[in-house]
Amino acid sequence: MRTYHECVPCFISQATEAVRFVTDDREIHDKVLRGVRRMVDRMDLSQPPIAMGRHVHRMIRRLAGDEDPYKEVKERFNRAALALYPELKERVKRSRDPLEAAVRIAIAGNIIDFGVNRNLQESDVHEAIEQAMEAPLDNGALSDFRKAMADASSILYLGDNAGEIVFDRLLVEEMPLEKVTFVVRGSPVINDATMDDARAAGLTDIVEVIDNGSDAPGTLLESCSEEFRERFETADLILSKGQGNYETVSHIPKRIFFLLKAKCPVIARDLGCDVGTMLFRRK
Repeated sequence: MRTYHECVPCFISQATEAVRFVTDDREIHDKVLRGVRRMVDRMDLSQPPIAMGRHVHRMIRRLAGDEDPYKEVKERFNRAALALYPELKERVKRSRDPLEAAVRIAIAGNIIDFGVNRNLQESDVHEAIEQAMEAPLDNGALSDFRKAMADASSILYLGDNAGEIVFDRLLVEEMPLEKVTFVVRGSPVINDATMDDARAAGLTDIVEVIDNGSDAPGTLLESCSEEFRERFETADLILSKGQGNYETVSHIPKRIFFLLKAKCPVIARDLGCDVGTMLFRRK
């Protein structure tokens, strides 16, 4: 997915929100804002928005002198999601179609995104779960997904945010575990999940977990490790979670299923849906 002109004010707005979250130092706020403006002047619009986001958050971490400024938030939402896990696990187990229920809950988890909403509360997560259980779902995509899982020898699940990956675990547990490899970011960026979060969520206890070697808040292949790119290339089936992963892999000719909540007008337009729509869709 390319970057559109509408993305430019969003870069500035999100950078402003992010640096205020990380530090109260107004001098750093000014440096980040000026830095983003310089980046915008040089940016390549053929690249996905995530490419810009990577540089912005690198700059924020460097200026703030903090390699993982969202660490506390990630830990809080990991704990909150794990507290919900037993109840949600039972809900999946008791449902008429456990795979469908797990898909819905996994999509609901995509609300945990501090790159979009730094004021997110745990009550918002509860509300998202209830909405997801009633929202329309593409049954054709779900049927295709069942068949694709049965046919695949290897499945790559591209994770997104900390806390959210606990909800992903519920879906992973409804999949053929021996086929699944779960993917996290190579190093901290916003509240995206890293290996520490995968361990906290219990994912490392049930499936293979690897990192992609990148600090981009998506799957920007050119920034990923050679090992990950090889795994991506050879995977029979890819499950892509969240907007950042959608932005960076939606153009790639692979068998990919996308799970996400459309949180901005540009993504919604690209997907042909309304902002706020929860989607499960095959490429």
